[in-house]
Amino acid sequence: MTYQFIKDPKAIEKDSFRQIRELTDLSGLSEVQEQVVMRIVHTLGLPDVASHVRFTPSACDAGRNALQMSQPILCDVEMVKQGITKRMIENEPLCFLNDPAVPSIAQSSSETRTMAALDLWVPHLQNSVVVIGNAPTALFKLLEMIKNGVAKPALIVGMPVGFVGAAESKQALWDDCEKLGVECITLLGRMGGSGVSAATVNALLRCNRNEWY
Repeated sequence: MTYQFIKDPKAIEKDSFRQIRELTDLSGLSEVQEQVVMRIVHTLGLPDVASHVRFTPSACDAGRNALQMSQPILCDVEMVKQGITKRMIENEPLCFLNDPAVPSIAQSSSETRTMAALDLWVPHLQNSVVVIGNAPTALFKLLEMIKNGVAKPALIVGMPVGFVGAAESKQALWDDCEKLGVECITLLGRMGGSGVSAATVNALLRCNRNEWY
């Protein structure tokens, strides 16, 4: 049995983004915002997801600048960390979920491990790019930490996925980002995940390298 399919990776990518542009409503978006939204659509295979993506006014510029300056990239889980394209960055993204100190912090604080791991973020938060793609509890805790005066990241990519707290945490981010003084890119509703979160960062990295689709 023989299967007919495209094998050339460049041809696959070119045709994928041609179709994404045809099927996705990109109206009202800046050039960089278009790149982010198309990467999210590409990751999920859902053109309609574009209507759920939200950007604060300076989110893309703030994220691109921080990435250009090799500021820390902080990830809630290893899957997000592994999804960020390593050839485009100088320093390894940081994820403290598996740090030996985290279980005891979580137990003593009666919180999830992803929440506890954020305690280890504090020295790295200033001007960082925070990427939360899995844990709503981590996003809620980050908002509380910022409210309580920790150093602010340059950009929060907040896209946790799920049925308990995911939509609520992202709505809280979107509702409170202005008063907290932070820039964010988020995907409202239950959809999200490690893939779209990493894809968002990768889109900004590609723009910095003048790779456009």
